[in-house]
Amino acid sequence: MEKTTFWQILESAKQAAQGDQQLQEQVLISSLEKLEPEQIIGFECILREYLIEADHYNIQAAQKIIDGYVSDDPYLYFRCWLIGQGEAVVAQALANPDSLANIVEDPYQDFEELLYVATKAFEKHAGREEDDETFPRAVALERGLDYNTGSETKGEDWTENQLPKMLPKLWKKFGPI
Repeated sequence: MEKTTFWQILESAKQAAQGDQQLQEQVLISSLEKLEPEQIIGFECILREYLIEADHYNIQAAQKIIDGYVSDDPYLYFRCWLIGQGEAVVAQALANPDSLANIVEDPYQDFEELLYVATKAFEKHAGREEDDETFPRAVALERGLDYNTGSETKGEDWTENQLPKMLPKLWKKFGPI
């Protein structure tokens, strides 16, 4: 799968869902299940590449300000949410995480379900539910795309007292009073 196709599928689902993440998940699964198995696997691999790319201290700082805390799972689900917003939002956030102040309305943005759409689509396409080495997650891990332990957070770590100056728009919108 080409990255342009990946983004087209994501953005089409986002438009169709109009902010309803459950619907976005279902549209993604429906779109992916119509593809060939290798394309579904490609979607999973590209998703993982972007999850790894978005593993940056600046993105983590944005989540800290928005949610008030950071821990492993919510940070992963926040990056899923970010990717679910589409290519332009991801590119802008990677270049300047403070740009999220223009997009995020409420705290606790997550889209954990994005982690499972390729597997669910593969199950439907293959007509089986028993995960094995041919399923997208297993193939992606075999290719070294592990968003949990396969990479280190990029960039420079921060302390809480740096956040107001580091991301002033997000701090103004979500920081403590």
